Amino acid sequence: MTDALNSYDLLFRGATLVDGQGGTPYVADLAVRGDRIMAIGELDDATAEREIDARGLCLAPGFIDVHTHDDNRAIAAPEMLEKISQGVTTVIVGNCGISASPIVLEADPPDPMNLLGRREAFRYPRFSDYAEAVEQARPSLNLAALIGHTTLRAGVMDAFDRPATEAEIEVMAERLREALREGAIGLSTGLAYTNARQAPSSEVKALVKVVGEEGGIYTTHMRDEGAGLLDSIEESLATAGAGNAALVISHLKCMGAANWGRSAEALKRLEEGASAQPCNCDCYPYAASSTTLDTWRVTDEFEIMVTWSDPHPEMAKRTLADIATQWGVSLLEAAERLRPAGAIYHSMEEADVRRVLAHPLSMVGSDGLPSDPNPHPRLWGTFPRVLAHYCRELELFPLSEAIRKMTGLSAGRFQLEGRGVLREGAYADLVLFDFERVEDVATFTDPRRQSPGIELVVVNGQVGFEQGRSVGRSGRLLRRATG
Repeated sequence: MTDALNSYDLLFRGATLVDGQGGTPYVADLAVRGDRIMAIGELDDATAEREIDARGLCLAPGFIDVHTHDDNRAIAAPEMLEKISQGVTTVIVGNCGISASPIVLEADPPDPMNLLGRREAFRYPRFSDYAEAVEQARPSLNLAALIGHTTLRAGVMDAFDRPATEAEIEVMAERLREALREGAIGLSTGLAYTNARQAPSSEVKALVKVVGEEGGIYTTHMRDEGAGLLDSIEESLATAGAGNAALVISHLKCMGAANWGRSAEALKRLEEGASAQPCNCDCYPYAASSTTLDTWRVTDEFEIMVTWSDPHPEMAKRTLADIATQWGVSLLEAAERLRPAGAIYHSMEEADVRRVLAHPLSMVGSDGLPSDPNPHPRLWGTFPRVLAHYCRELELFPLSEAIRKMTGLSAGRFQLEGRGVLREGAYADLVLFDFERVEDVATFTDPRRQSPGIELVVVNGQVGFEQGRSVGRSGRLLRRATG
């Protein structure tokens, strides 16, 4: 007779376990029953519906992508192969002030909401409507959602070139509070973007106050990542502090050649902030960013590659300089002609990227744009690149720290209870990978390439990815606990 207490659904034999909390990797068996890790150790007498020989392979908590724009991807293409193939089991959506809800658009989405899709993508008047759509789609990954400040503005303002009125702020606050009580995890801002730049700190503080009262988190694409970098960090800390909300500075970077090398200053201020209030940053492991093509970003200091253009789609995958030369115009005029458009900006210094990535307060987020027809390689390659290039090849940090940055640290900051750690009773979100073989192969010219070395991915106890393909969808919407 089979001992039910010693019988499991999945049993990993002889894996090198990397616990997600920075502990030294060790070899053990790990057993899963239902959606939970039930046993870890020498499980010689255990049986399972499926046993997996994991000798020579690493088993870690599923990676948590803390900075994504997968709001609509989870519904339109729920297999989400670009993420699960990297070992990602949870994504945070709604970043940079743009979210798919709560809003219904009657016209084309304002910049940068167009990064999430066309008008038809914005059809959820309440967060609960969006949540229902996600649950019906059954994505392959877990998803937790922020509410975007620009999305809230678009729902109440007839123009964005001004601060919101007190009445408009009141409506935004009501909609934000409702969304948080329906399970959204916090608020994001994109204060660098055209349609949020006119929002003063007072407008944002009024909304972050609601976030703090409801126990959520505040993330921000800061007002200035260039010359005003330190001032923007100060504003971010002050805004979160005034609202008593935890802070995450999105994709911390030093933009523009004049600011290269300032990451040490920025991280020092972040450390000082963290000694007084809960705060972290996220980053992606590349020295190039990707977003909308904005005229204020245009420069000849570094290469800018156009990824899409509504009026001139034929110019995609070409540099702005080449396009300007062909047209016989300045870079600025070429950008004006191409807009609305998207671009990749090679605007950072590698030394700054490494310094931010290695810092104990930084988490990993891809910031990938799945709606971009020619995406940045970070969409497909972020997490393998951390493992292969920065951890294995450059030895920027040990494997235990690389995994912590992609799992336990992220789960803790975003209050994802029971995720991001290998321990008995935790959710069985797992990634089995070959540390010697994992590689990021997505490039700027060929970005949609799947990384080798990710052997198997488990989401909520179910195998979701194996042998290079999606094999199941068992993701969930992770709602914030509301008391």
